[in-house]
Amino acid sequence: MTDYVLVHGAWGGHQTWSEVPQRLEAAGHRVLVATLPGLGVRQAELHPGITLTDHIDAVADQIAQAGFDRFVLAGHSYGGMVITGLAARLGQRIDGIAYVDAFMPEDGESLWHITGEFEHQWYMEAQKHTPGLIRPLFTPDDWQPVPNMVGYHPLLTLVEAVKLTGHETTIPKKAYIFATGYDRTPFPRFAAKAKAAGWDYHEAATDHYVMHKDPDLTTRVLLGLAG
Repeated sequence: MTDYVLVHGAWGGHQTWSEVPQRLEAAGHRVLVATLPGLGVRQAELHPGITLTDHIDAVADQIAQAGFDRFVLAGHSYGGMVITGLAARLGQRIDGIAYVDAFMPEDGESLWHITGEFEHQWYMEAQKHTPGLIRPLFTPDDWQPVPNMVGYHPLLTLVEAVKLTGHETTIPKKAYIFATGYDRTPFPRFAAKAKAAGWDYHEAATDHYVMHKDPDLTTRVLLGLAG
């Protein structure tokens, strides 16, 4: 049996992992689908002061509460920032890590550093009406949150840098899934880096939500990281 920790991305919540958790459980494993403060089912906690460290702390606390010692860690999209921070803290307890169409920062890089002009303009334009908060990409000015599902994302999580420690280098198995059907994708550079490093590399002919559109591939990759 392997313990899995799954971290969702920006704006959404744990439901974005779709049926992948159930498939892992059906294979005999335990699964923690982490929830991030201010997002998804925790929208009521949203405020502009939430940082990347707050999200990393929250997942670390949930891992402790679940009683997981060793585990496989996976993150989608912005969740790549969170799992990188977790890997820097808990890498010696992680049997495998998977970036599912996700950001993969280096030491001292924030999400702002590793996105481009389109994202930067979006983040800043959002400040006119909801200071400290950002509505989802590609949504209209009159967009409204969907309770407990999709909401605003705190800006500070995108400008705080990751601090690596060396613990992340001790993780023995690493995988990357790149979605080839995401038109404005910022992820090719991370996919290329993972592929060049000899990671377990896969491409999905889907949009950004690989877990929903190709749960077979996502589950298979995660199962391949089991200790």
